[in-house]
Amino acid sequence: MRKFITLLLTAGVASPAMASSGPFFSLANTNFIVTISFLLFIGILFYYKVPGLIGGLLDSRADGIRAELDEARSLREEAQSVLASYERKHKEVQAQADRIVATAKAEAEIAAAQAQEDLEHSITRRLAAAEDQIASAQASAVKEVRDQAIGVAIAAANQVIAKQMTAAEGNKLIDAAIADVSTKLH
Repeated sequence: MRKFITLLLTAGVASPAMASSGPFFSLANTNFIVTISFLLFIGILFYYKVPGLIGGLLDSRADGIRAELDEARSLREEAQSVLASYERKHKEVQAQADRIVATAKAEAEIAAAQAQEDLEHSITRRLAAAEDQIASAQASAVKEVRDQAIGVAIAAANQVIAKQMTAAEGNKLIDAAIADVSTKLH
């Protein structure tokens, strides 16, 4: 800093001396007055420690900027760790979703197979019930045909007996049937 002031004084002293017409160290020379005023101003600045204050302000400003940069770095690192955490969670959730979908597909396939099996059992039961109904209807039809055949045979026998039988023979048969019933009931 002192070298700068010396250089400044040397440049200030030499330049005006060459440009002015008269002695440099005279109060009539404005260059000399300006140089003296400048040196006094610089001296006052140094006396009140203005360069130190400015340096301190600059240093405090630099420290503030450095602190902000450190905080920004720490926030960035924290954000990166949070991002990595969310990415891991996203992968875990995606894997869990894939497992759920696979499980749902497997359960759906099992349910479909069970439904198919239940349908086959239902069809088998219905076929068996239908066959039973058919067999029952067939047996009923056979019985009905037999009953009709018996009715027709009785009617035919009744007509034949009625033509061949006389009233006396009918009365004998009725009396025999009554006697037979009374012996069987007592």
